Amino acid sequence: MDKPFAITLDVGSSLANHTGSWRTSRPVYVDRLPPCNAACPAGENIQAWLFHAESGDYEAAWRVLSEDNPLPAIMGRVCYHPCQGACNRGKLDEAVGINAVERFLGDEAIKQGWAFAKPARQSGKRVLVVGAGPSGLSAAYHLARMGHQVEIHEAGPLAGGMMRFGIPKYRLPREVLEAEVQRILDLGVALRLGTKVERITDSMETGAFDAAFLAVGAHIGKRAFIPAGDAARIMDAVSLLRSMEGGEKPLLGRKVVVYGGGNTAIDAARTARRLGATEAIIVYRRTRDRMPAHDFEVEEALQEGVMIKWLSTIKRADEGSLTVERMELDASGFPQPTGEFETIEADSLVLALGQDVDLSLLQGVPGLEIKDGVVQVSKDMMTGHPGIFAGGDMVPSERTVTVAVGHGKKAARHIDAWLNGTRYLAPAKHAPASFDHINTWYYTDAPHQERPTLDAARRQSNFEEVKGGLTEDNALFEARRCLSCGNCFECDNCYGVCPDNAVIKLGPGQRFRFNYDYCKGCGLCVAECPCGAIEMEAEQI
Repeated sequence: MDKPFAITLDVGSSLANHTGSWRTSRPVYVDRLPPCNAACPAGENIQAWLFHAESGDYEAAWRVLSEDNPLPAIMGRVCYHPCQGACNRGKLDEAVGINAVERFLGDEAIKQGWAFAKPARQSGKRVLVVGAGPSGLSAAYHLARMGHQVEIHEAGPLAGGMMRFGIPKYRLPREVLEAEVQRILDLGVALRLGTKVERITDSMETGAFDAAFLAVGAHIGKRAFIPAGDAARIMDAVSLLRSMEGGEKPLLGRKVVVYGGGNTAIDAARTARRLGATEAIIVYRRTRDRMPAHDFEVEEALQEGVMIKWLSTIKRADEGSLTVERMELDASGFPQPTGEFETIEADSLVLALGQDVDLSLLQGVPGLEIKDGVVQVSKDMMTGHPGIFAGGDMVPSERTVTVAVGHGKKAARHIDAWLNGTRYLAPAKHAPASFDHINTWYYTDAPHQERPTLDAARRQSNFEEVKGGLTEDNALFEARRCLSCGNCFECDNCYGVCPDNAVIKLGPGQRFRFNYDYCKGCGLCVAECPCGAIEMEAEQI
């Protein structure tokens, strides 16, 4: 009697018959660019360091993070986190608190004394960095790790640039700033304080520097023509915030008016409250929805008793009072005068109308192009003069700490290539990992962890840090909320759902591969991949 057909099959016959030859398309593993990574001006590999953080390996997470950004404890406090605005999780419940986890890692690194690894070799090349702000410190860090000898010339008495002289202590404690600056200097970076570069080419020649990176911050407050009496007390916001680093605090009086609508105006008004002003009023010529200051900064200011006078402009300053004109927006949203005036009491007026950069060090340097108060650079961050690069506030860009840090890293890569007689070519970017690639069914709702905030009444009288940090438990929870958009995290879904056993495990950290001799191209693995790390492609005929 003949055996049933199934019993007569030899072991391995399905492989021998090449059942995979039936398909017209096949699955392939892909890597996509997470939206958080794409939105980060500093170019951090956010998803990669969150992966280590969610396993509890905080040092590994910090080291991956600091490959791109040497100032995580600072950035975790002052960055306006565009990464979170782009986070796919925000369409599911709430965005991952990336900024809070970054701060936790930065603080943990300070607490544990983690240090940067020193370069294995020295190139013999010398690079001058002008300015010890975020962009200059970032460039110095990356160049030092590449083996170059770096020297920073800083005109001020302390390092930090606008992080120190433009960001109040209630947002950035100075011990945090000091710790992260020192870690960069420990790489062998030389810092010369109180050293103003008068002419960059002369400084390069005197110090025998092979290249230079210019990162002078916007320390000059813009002025506006406001008719004023002899006794009117007027100062700019940059000078006010800078004076907070000295021993004697400025005398503003009991009623302080701040003119402007940016984050510097908010900082100036909140600082005035902490210095004892009973009234701190921001005068802004447009409405709140057009205010350039970040909304959460405005909210914190309002909580602290700062008042905002919308659709108003200052016409005259006298001793003890200001004349204010009411404005109205035209069809294009531009404020127009109404001819309606009022007088408000004010002991002092603080102008927060933007800042300019001192470009005097570029005088007489051939090949440079200066436009609208900033120096023009090419895609490789080099000015029109060979070997002189620039970034941060000195070039056309958004003026934030994160952007400045990103400029420093980018410039360092191009400076390194230029010193070696080559060109740096950035690697191609993966396709974006959009929300429609995510299989949200596999993710449970997990709202983000709120950080503690200092009581509004208490923070009006001191410069204690307003926002607290995450605990270790909260940081671990927050990191685990990451969806790993577009990149395999070895959940085993494809392995478990494949009806043909065509998915092969390659071991921890090695992901998987497909055995196309078995795979029939059903696409079940694609449909059930939580993070969108598999796609179907047409079969090659």
